[in-house]
Amino acid sequence: MAIVTNGTAVLGLGDIGVLPSLPVMEGKAAIFAEFAGISAFPILVDSKDTQTVIDTVLRIAPTFGAIQLEDIAAPACFEIEEKLQQALPIPVFHDDQHGTATVLLAALIGAIKKTSRQAEKCSALILGAGAAGVAITKILLAFGIGDVVVYDSFGPIYRGRTEKMNPYKVQLAEITNKNNEKGPLAEVFKRKDIFVGVARPNMVSQDMIRSMMPAPLVFPLSNPVGEITVEQAYEAGAAIAVDGRTINNALAYPGLFRGALDAKAGDITFDMQIAAAHELARLTPEGDLLPNILDRQIHKQVAQAVKEAWLLSAGK
Repeated sequence: MAIVTNGTAVLGLGDIGVLPSLPVMEGKAAIFAEFAGISAFPILVDSKDTQTVIDTVLRIAPTFGAIQLEDIAAPACFEIEEKLQQALPIPVFHDDQHGTATVLLAALIGAIKKTSRQAEKCSALILGAGAAGVAITKILLAFGIGDVVVYDSFGPIYRGRTEKMNPYKVQLAEITNKNNEKGPLAEVFKRKDIFVGVARPNMVSQDMIRSMMPAPLVFPLSNPVGEITVEQAYEAGAAIAVDGRTINNALAYPGLFRGALDAKAGDITFDMQIAAAHELARLTPEGDLLPNILDRQIHKQVAQAVKEAWLLSAGK
């Protein structure tokens, strides 16, 4: 399989270019080999032009059984993934979106259970509408979270907003924010059960956490520094607080791709991602929120769950 990047959104470093991103791609390839038995090859596309990236991948795709998109900035990443998925008969998967979302959902399944909540009665605030924020929003809705409000650098995304919108945010506005909430961040925090931060460091105060529902679930995921520290979140009353070092997408992508390849799947669907999240939650030891990333058996069992989800959806 190929790991494709143009180096425009590398970890917490941003747009650093393709050559500095190579060690990250090599690290991903090593994880694929170690935990999924997959031979993965880094592909550096030295272009910020969306169509150039798409055309390059289309031309090399016959060499590979799957494509992982990596560290490509939003909103280009959405169009690149969408067009490649439409054009290719093999799985195309943007890990910064869906790998992160899958592991976050796995942790959230456990957190909801620990706090005796019901998913359909929960409301969530997602701070950040980039690659991870959009994917997290969609997987939470697919899982059954009652309402999700997405807040970007210009405020809440709502139906009728015109400022700094793009087609992907317009789509989000139609499926989120049931009450069409508006206003400053502190106001939107009020009475939410769940907070997920994928924006910038130190944006969230303890007063914001205190204004949430009792015993909120707090996930400040920005790396290397979160929107609020785990310690500050607990001091403000969080029942669960987990940062981006814990929500590691390497728990998801080896099993997701191994399962998809074993099933000869043409895609990695929401059903497959949710199956992976449920399996990760099921395999989590008592007292933890996620299993051990270095346990090879975890990745094998996730792969099996993903394979079964595809075969079930295909009626096999």
